[in-house]
Amino acid sequence: MPPEVEEVFAGMNEPQREAMLAVRELIFRTADELDVGPLTETLKWGEPAFLTEASKSGTTIRLGVPKGSENSCAMFVHCQTTLVAEFRETIVDPSIGFEGNRAVLFPVETPLPVVALRHCIAQALTYKRR
Repeated sequence: MPPEVEEVFAGMNEPQREAMLAVRELIFRTADELDVGPLTETLKWGEPAFLTEASKSGTTIRLGVPKGSENSCAMFVHCQTTLVAEFRETIVDPSIGFEGNRAVLFPVETPLPVVALRHCIAQALTYKRR
């Protein structure tokens, strides 16, 4: 993990950090399963971001905290994609929420909705292959 990304994770409260690190791990595992090439891990807008720079197969995934929230986290995708609209139609997990056309929200005080998040991650990492 790049030091600047590690520093951002270190600055989060414990529940958010644990959830975000679990999602980070899920992003890397899903990328390996989908064979989208190595991911670039960096900061975008001061938040951990994951890019398929080598294969150009997907859109950037960014992890952050919704404004004013200590009990949830967000997985952001580019707002000009159709991803969040598609997620709204296909995800039935009641713990998942959405913010506009740019974010999937998930709580930090309940078990991570792995199945739903894995679906979102896979769709984002392969968005340009469709």
